[in-house]
Amino acid sequence: MLRFYRVLLQLYPSGYRREFGEEMLAVLAEANADARQQVWLARFSLAARESAGLLRGAFEEHLLALTGSYPVVVFPNRRTTMRSEFRFPKTTVGLMIILLVAVIVTIEKAKAISQSIPPSSTPVGPIHPAYIGVVPAFLMALGGASLLAAIGWAILFALRRSGIHRLSSVHREPAPTKPGSPLRLS
Repeated sequence: MLRFYRVLLQLYPSGYRREFGEEMLAVLAEANADARQQVWLARFSLAARESAGLLRGAFEEHLLALTGSYPVVVFPNRRTTMRSEFRFPKTTVGLMIILLVAVIVTIEKAKAISQSIPPSSTPVGPIHPAYIGVVPAFLMALGGASLLAAIGWAILFALRRSGIHRLSSVHREPAPTKPGSPLRLS
């Protein structure tokens, strides 16, 4: 069966084969080894599923080379492709829509509240907050984070000084001539 998979892998673009071919063959070989312990129907199902996946993957990679994007609309796929580019999860779109709706609803409620309050003719003076301002709070948080980072760095530096530098001063004796004898450190 692996020979057949190798033939199907030849359908992929050469760059993709060079980058992922060996890894794909290793995964297919492992799946075949696991399937050998199962009944013939399970082995046939695995071979059919993997063959179809290899054919589809080769087709998609050639379309990617031609168009520059995956044919997601034509071939919806739940599995991820073996590409190293960053992609947003599909749930990100749903979350962004929910956030957009929440912002629009909040704006509409704020408009309704502002229209329900009668306008006053007396001007309102400046409002002096009785609590700490945003800028001092941000500076305090930044200072606290810097202090924690400095403490963490000092601990890591102390651990590095106590471990690595002590090991670098260890002198090894020449390798023993007798096989199987232990190696002694001074």
